[in-house]
Amino acid sequence: MAPFRHLLHDHSLWSIRRRTVVPAVGLGTFIAFLPIPGHILVAVLGSLWLRCNIPVAALTTFIVNPVTIGPVYLFSYLVGAKLLGLAPVPFNIELSIHWMTTTFLSIWQPLILGCVLVGSIAALTSYVMLDVFWRFSLGEYKTRKRKQREE
Repeated sequence: MAPFRHLLHDHSLWSIRRRTVVPAVGLGTFIAFLPIPGHILVAVLGSLWLRCNIPVAALTTFIVNPVTIGPVYLFSYLVGAKLLGLAPVPFNIELSIHWMTTTFLSIWQPLILGCVLVGSIAALTSYVMLDVFWRFSLGEYKTRKRKQREE
């Protein structure tokens, strides 16, 4: 991380502000749906590149965790297979070299397509929803403060 040391001291990468947190949630959500190892590292590097909140992006990748990984990747695979016009093939996810060289090679195209598409939709949805919620709550806060000053 030596090349990034000067960036790690940038306070905007660690502060809780709408313009850094909302993109970090979108980034972390997208990365969570990708079938790659090292989600947290990829989220940190993406946060440095996009100049958004590092901890939020890293923590958001836990949307896909050992409990949700099966349903998420199965749904993504089915979406990808449907879009490519392929008949879905039943498979089990295993973290082994044998699985990577046999099963993964036959399902990688629909899985990757589905993961990128579903991840993009989830990231866009989380970005928009958090941005709207943040703006709404900030508006309410300012209205409440204005009323308190008037009293």
